[in-house]
Amino acid sequence: MKKLIVFDLDGTLAESKSSLDAEMSGLLHDLLGIVKVAVISGGDWPQFEKQLLSNLPRDQRLANLSLLPTCGTKFYRYGSADWKKIYSEDFTAEEREKILSALKKAIGVADFKVEKLWGEQIEDRGSQITFSALGQQAPLEEKLKWDPDLTKRKKIKAILDKSIPQFSVRTGGSTSVDITKPGIDKAYGIRKLRDLLGISLKEMIFIGDALYVGGNDYPAEQAGVVSIPVKDPNQTKRVIQAIIACLADRNGKA
Repeated sequence: MKKLIVFDLDGTLAESKSSLDAEMSGLLHDLLGIVKVAVISGGDWPQFEKQLLSNLPRDQRLANLSLLPTCGTKFYRYGSADWKKIYSEDFTAEEREKILSALKKAIGVADFKVEKLWGEQIEDRGSQITFSALGQQAPLEEKLKWDPDLTKRKKIKAILDKSIPQFSVRTGGSTSVDITKPGIDKAYGIRKLRDLLGISLKEMIFIGDALYVGGNDYPAEQAGVVSIPVKDPNQTKRVIQAIIACLADRNGKA
């Protein structure tokens, strides 16, 4: 009996840095009407507002939605009229400096030439530092071409795993590498959902596009949650439709 459906955002509910389309918005709204939903992503809160919340109806169903930006290092719940931050696992100044120094060195050692940048490559999200190879605002078509087989990001990750082993390093999105405090990843977010919502891991389903070993969705599966890998938002829509059909049948609804 599943009580919570957990999603990744980029590449799962929406294309990278893009907003939900009308069909996905409608499906999520329908899903929120029959079960609790959570979204865990490497993106920070402003990205959630832009990609997700701006395209969801602002009604009582939002009470069934939990949001966990920056791979679960932050947690938001909907109150009577607005979103409230429950916690934020921010870096100390010393941790931040160590990560930024290691990341800049890793980029230099990896030596991947980028002809054009769209915005900053390194973003400090408070509880997560993210490297986006082509810049934070790169167009999707360029991002998809840069590292389709993960070779470049895996090289950067391998360098960082050696230089800052005390932190968690994961690949995510289309061009990004996410760095969080040790032990804080999507498995951490999943356990927070368990503790704060009182829902066991067996009562959850996780859906994401980076469930491969080393991907930033993989820790969710390692936590023991039934996980469904998807390749893109269109495949996610079909999964949501199937879940809605199963849950509606269970609840005796049309």
